[in-house]
Formats: sequence, C-alpha cells, structure tokens
Amino acid sequence: MKRVVSTDDAPAAVGAYSQATTNGDLLFTAGQIPLTPDDELRADAPVAEQTELALDNLTAVLAEAGAEPTDVLKVTVFLDDITDFDEMNETYATYFDEEPPARSAVEAGALPKGVAVEIEAVASLE
Repeated sequence: MKRVVSTDDAPAAVGAYSQATTNGDLLFTAGQIPLTPDDELRADAPVAEQTELALDNLTAVLAEAGAEPTDVLKVTVFLDDITDFDEMNETYATYFDEEPPARSAVEAGALPKGVAVEIEAVASLE
C-alpha cells in the first residue's frame, strides 16, 4: 500500500506531487532542488552549493521515512549543463562516500525555477 512521506525540513511540494512515496520496502523521492524549507531559492548559487542544498533536502526526506543516505539504492542527477558535472560530483561524493548508490547524471536542458541541479533517489526501507 502506498504511503506519502512529507517533512517540514525540506521544501513543500508545490504541485501535484509528494516529497516522497513508499510501499514500505522502497522509498521514491521527488526531485530536490536548491530551495530551502522556507522557500528561499538559491538558483544563482554555485553548482556545488546548489548540490549541497538539494542533497540536504533529500537527506531530510529520507530521514522522515526512517532512512539515511546509506540506504539509497539509486540516484538520478539532472543538470541544466553537463559541464557542471565535476563540480556537482565533488559535493555529491561527500554525501555518498562509502559504497555509493548506482547513479545516472544527465543534462536536462532546463530545470524547475531555473536551478542548475535537481536530485531524486530510490532508497530501501528494509
């Protein structure tokens, strides 16, 4: 059975989606962008800082579901410019330094609210 996961420690959903959903075994997060929980958009910040904020949001959603970064099985990173990969990756690696999850990183062309990075994940709750 599907359960919606929501926390005030990450930005609220601003459309017809949930911060995350779970069936009790797997957690699927919505894409997290560099938006603070109090709606401060950091679209003009360097990519490293945007990545950090997106991953902080992701970590907060994971925590609400009883998970942590070590439970993440798969991450998808969307970049508005793939040449920002190295800068994103350097920050990303500090969140997933041991036994990192599978990951895809793709250039999306345009991301919500003009940000440079959006990150979503699938985690195990077992």
